[in-house]
Amino acid sequence: MTDRAKRNEIFSSSDDTTPEKAIQKQDVTKDEFGWEVPVSSVPVPSQGKVYPVNTALHGVDTLDIKAMTAHEEDILTSRALIKKGMVISYLIKSCLIDKTIDVDNLLVGDRNALMISIRITGYGSDYGAKVTCPECDHTSPQRFNLTDLEIKRLEIDPVSPGENIFSFELPVTKKVVNFRFLTGKDEKEMNTTLERRKKMFPDQKLDSVVTSQLENAIISIDGITDKNKINSFIKNMPAFDSRKLRDYIDSNEPGIDMSVWMDCPSCDATSRVSLPIGSEFFWPRS
Repeated sequence: MTDRAKRNEIFSSSDDTTPEKAIQKQDVTKDEFGWEVPVSSVPVPSQGKVYPVNTALHGVDTLDIKAMTAHEEDILTSRALIKKGMVISYLIKSCLIDKTIDVDNLLVGDRNALMISIRITGYGSDYGAKVTCPECDHTSPQRFNLTDLEIKRLEIDPVSPGENIFSFELPVTKKVVNFRFLTGKDEKEMNTTLERRKKMFPDQKLDSVVTSQLENAIISIDGITDKNKINSFIKNMPAFDSRKLRDYIDSNEPGIDMSVWMDCPSCDATSRVSLPIGSEFFWPRS
């Protein structure tokens, strides 16, 4: 028996089964207006390889989402959610068909795939944004087709099936590092930590983006899992090791390739740039 059938059975199991007493759920939009909210399948870049075996996400190639509606626009304009930095999480959760999924535990790349797809269902694939030319620094309005963004699928295997743990040997120190790809929760915590450090040390000119990324990604070094010891090693890690590890993580991280082509009207150069996600991403003017 399916989960839906079980729920229906629970609702209908009563000593009094007369039509007047039966609990019925009506889809007003469908029954009265003849309109059904479209549902589409979104490819999962990680292919579910990193999620625990006993969860709904393990081994999934696609996730079903419903199209954005006016309800999701309410989420996008919620001042409380904006202040808490939870808008995207609530938006994805609202559109996901499977409500048992914890969206904060999704890999950042999987979340991005859902976010892009949800935006397309709501406002279409055309997206306009201002972009700065890397050749001449001229900023110009550009238009992009979001359906042209390519999926970066996970092509390396985790240390163990169903675990977000991967291995890499540092070329200089020869230390074996176990690392993970960041989730939405990890990314939020990392950004919060960085902002907290800026407030605590306002005169500090140096941003710790590189070390913060490694501190959040590395699980163990040569079997050592103590975070204080790991962080100490990271600060003294040879730059070549640091760069190679970050390159390996970036090149293998599943998700959406957010790089796009732009044609500069000022210098006529054609350049590859990172797609800017600004306020108009979910609120297009036209």
